[in-house]
Amino acid sequence: MYTTYSTFLLAGYTVHRITFDSATFTEADLLWLPHHQQLSHAGRKRKADHLAGRIAAFHALNRQAIPGIGSSGEPLWPTGVSGSISHSGNQAMAICRENSLVGIDCEAIIDQNEAREIQDGVIDAQEAQLLVASHLPFDLAFTLAFSAKESLFKALFPQVQAWMGFDCARITSLTAHTLTLTLTRPLPPFAQNQAFTAHWCQHDAMVVTLICAA
Repeated sequence: MYTTYSTFLLAGYTVHRITFDSATFTEADLLWLPHHQQLSHAGRKRKADHLAGRIAAFHALNRQAIPGIGSSGEPLWPTGVSGSISHSGNQAMAICRENSLVGIDCEAIIDQNEAREIQDGVIDAQEAQLLVASHLPFDLAFTLAFSAKESLFKALFPQVQAWMGFDCARITSLTAHTLTLTLTRPLPPFAQNQAFTAHWCQHDAMVVTLICAA
């Protein structure tokens, strides 16, 4: 599969990015992954996305390891390392830190009509008012809310070890560079009303959100 590797900084952290052409993917490409047999029944797109994400993670780990697949589909990082992988369209991204909360998500900006159709499953009325008050275009603001919640759930999962719905966290502020999310219920070991900061940036028609905390 044809790929190109690059990095960029978000909130001072290095994000490793792979741009890939899924049309050039071949089954033989998967043999690079130690866990390739676990993907034998996956569709072509899933295989290409997964491979690109693991290549990004390989670079994030200083080309020393490739994360496997956990029982819930999560990446298995080396001991003492926390990391996160995301992919959207023709891009995959990864970041890792030592013993931190880490969650990254990239999303193509959701069309405004689609955003309106699905918003009730992602944000509540209070959050909708906050997004409007941000003065960002609604499609961008909604995509940021969606993405920031995904980043948060990825960051928390290694400790929570449970599925989290969009109603588990509420967006309580949105600025030009950050969002604040607050838990609406206890997610042990995290407490109700605990707040987290997500940093964000926009690359063309894509947004990236990142939570990285000690």
